[in-house]
Amino acid sequence: MKRLFLFVPLVLAVVLGVVLYAGIGKDPSHLESALIGKPVPPFQLADLENPDRQYANDVFEGQVHLLNVWGTWCPACRDEHPDLMWLARDKKVPIIGLNYKDNRAQALEWLARLGDPYTVNLFDPQGRLGFDLGVYGAPETYVIDGQGIVRYRHVGVVNEKVWQETLAPIVKQYREQDS
Repeated sequence: MKRLFLFVPLVLAVVLGVVLYAGIGKDPSHLESALIGKPVPPFQLADLENPDRQYANDVFEGQVHLLNVWGTWCPACRDEHPDLMWLARDKKVPIIGLNYKDNRAQALEWLARLGDPYTVNLFDPQGRLGFDLGVYGAPETYVIDGQGIVRYRHVGVVNEKVWQETLAPIVKQYREQDS
């Protein structure tokens, strides 16, 4: 019986090796989402800048949007911010921000200092919409079509490469379908 316990570390090492091997080569920025092809979950959230103004799902109607989940506490969000400014300014991409689990005053100061690429900024201090979307953390960016349907989820920083190779073709596809 005591000899059998000698093999426990070996068995655990083999199991750990199999689990790690299964993850090799997988894209960490591609996480499946149960919401692909489904409407954005129902919500009612205040505008970041104007707490008296409320937004709901109809904010996505009429055109394709990016929904960008961000927070001032997120270093990667700061890294992607110049690229979001570029998308909004030069590419005319409508981006709706979801300020996730953040402090309103700090978020407003951050946008005043770095620029505001968002057409609308939803304030989600408790992370309720983020939870309903299945957000793991920030940044995450969703492509939402003109009917409010989630078409794609990108986990991680959006930069020019991600835009050109991944998001732009999806946005173009759904813009053409919406027109």
